[in-house]
Amino acid sequence: KLFFTDYGNAAKVERCDMDGMNRTWIVDSQIEQPTALALDLINKYVYWVDIYLDSVEVVDYQGMKRHTITKGRQIRHLHGLAVFENYLYTVNSDNLSILQINRYNGTDIQSLARLDNAKEIRVYQKRTQTAVRSHACEVDPYGMPGGCSHICLLSINYKARTCRCRTGFILGSDGRSCK
Repeated sequence: KLFFTDYGNAAKVERCDMDGMNRTWIVDSQIEQPTALALDLINKYVYWVDIYLDSVEVVDYQGMKRHTITKGRQIRHLHGLAVFENYLYTVNSDNLSILQINRYNGTDIQSLARLDNAKEIRVYQKRTQTAVRSHACEVDPYGMPGGCSHICLLSINYKARTCRCRTGFILGSDGRSCK
């Protein structure tokens, strides 16, 4: 799945399959400017920062169990968001500090370090990296990913795929080759 935020005409947090199909709004009320998003891949939660409402909130992958982690002026300048164990990590662009927020007790916020011009933060941890298994977009004997002549996108699961074409090409009737 792909998770993303949008604060165009109607602010929301959404999810879809990797090929863009099955687009679903998981948060579409009491939300204004969701800017940063992070996933708890193990427990299947979506965290986001709303810089207009000055809040950090969470829902599960289906948009249920929503609650506010923390709210207040300190949220106004947050960029980037990452989850690791019991904490959320983010960058405060106002004072260029990395903040650690206890995701179970939002009042426990600590400044860890200062960085020049940081806008994003990522945490890489072995436990959250999924094991590599065969999937529908593996390169075939002819060197084409998933048998697609241009682009292969995983679909509803790792066994299904959708072929797409680069700009200026159209997908042929076989659903694999681009012309």
